[in-house]
Amino acid sequence: MSSPQISSADLDPRRRRILFRAHHRGMREMDFLFGQFADARLPQMSEADLDDFERLLEDVTDRDALKWLTDEAPVESAYDTPLFRALKAFHTHNGALKF
Repeated sequence: MSSPQISSADLDPRRRRILFRAHHRGMREMDFLFGQFADARLPQMSEADLDDFERLLEDVTDRDALKWLTDEAPVESAYDTPLFRALKAFHTHNGALKF
């Protein structure tokens, strides 16, 4: 479990729930990947992006999401959204991830 880097005090209830869920996925790696993205982007997400992020958090297992983010498996078309592509691009790196 990771700790949010933003305060939920200034967020509406929906964004607070999403922030909590992003930091409490189950797998530490996914807490990190989803949590950091939520910290950086959640306050300015559109309603459509919030819908996509909630669906991703609720419907996709950690293992599937990790495979999609690391290109071990193709993203299911239902989840290949601009939001998912932004999540993946957010974590593009040239070195090892540090958890």
